[in-house]
Amino acid sequence: MPTTPDSLSTSPPALSLHGALQLLQQSGRVLPERKGANDVVWLQALIDGLCDLSSRDPLTALANRRHFELTLASEVDRVARAGEPALVLMIDIDHFKRVNDEHGHNSGDLVLKAVAHALFQCIRPMDTVARFGGEEFAMILPNCAPSFAQAVAERIRAQVGAARVTLPGGEVVSVTVSIGGAFAPQWVRSSALLWVERADQQLYLAKSQGRNRACLELPTVSIVTAEEKGLLFGTSQFQDYID
Repeated sequence: MPTTPDSLSTSPPALSLHGALQLLQQSGRVLPERKGANDVVWLQALIDGLCDLSSRDPLTALANRRHFELTLASEVDRVARAGEPALVLMIDIDHFKRVNDEHGHNSGDLVLKAVAHALFQCIRPMDTVARFGGEEFAMILPNCAPSFAQAVAERIRAQVGAARVTLPGGEVVSVTVSIGGAFAPQWVRSSALLWVERADQQLYLAKSQGRNRACLELPTVSIVTAEEKGLLFGTSQFQDYID
């Protein structure tokens, strides 16, 4: 079929090698010295760098929303099969618009970076923290017992509140966050969207109760029989791995 202007407009632009190197340079990623056109080490570093960029938020260096959603979908399935608890936290900076209005967007970016750093300090290697969008962040905490959930959320809230941000003019500010959390239903094939919506409802509750607080929806206790577990495994996409 001949190429027409219309068909060209529907195709995504190809990323040239020069464009890829520019993206990596702008992100601060340093590649090893290239030793030739077929340098396998250099090419692998280039590929690894581009893969990392595709899953990272460029401002905060946290995981981006796409990576968060992929991880969340995998965690939903794991909880359904294994029955282990897993907590999702939605975290929103309180009165962030005020920061931008009073100090400018550059200062707002500094606050976002400081909050991201504080959140990263709170996670375990198995956890995922991401910038969900704007001033909202999200966490996935696998194998987080419900009895510890409120303490974990409060520790995160306190960690952010203790951070101090020095703005371009020299003023030092701090911010607070509101947190909403929900557990994935165990032994139930739910969806990532419903899980996030339940955590969002708790976040809204935290905001409506005055902000700078954490509200969590604790899981309901359900008894699942061996037969029901078998039915669940029988429809799992991971069936090949458990036979």
